[in-house]
Amino acid sequence: MSGTDFAVFYVCVLAVILACRCVPLLALKGRELSPRVSEALGLIPPAAFAALVANDLFDPAAGPSWPALLAAALVVVVARRTGSLVWCALVGMVAYALVGAVA
Repeated sequence: MSGTDFAVFYVCVLAVILACRCVPLLALKGRELSPRVSEALGLIPPAAFAALVANDLFDPAAGPSWPALLAAALVVVVARRTGSLVWCALVGMVAYALVGAVA
């Protein structure tokens, strides 16, 4: 791929990315979203995080990671009791380190 071809490709991709990110913001500026849409949009970050975590916990090629599953179970308990992301992260790291050291 020549430099000119790459530059054209880069500019096209940049234009599409900017359009996909900026057009919705400009179109919805100053408008109030319905409660159902706001609630649905609020579920996107936890769902994305859960997908990333599930991908690491249940790798089909390597099988289940039992230390990671045990640490995740402890994190679920902490999340239910505290609702704090900081405590979940701390408990998850400490639990994974302890279970990994024991196993």
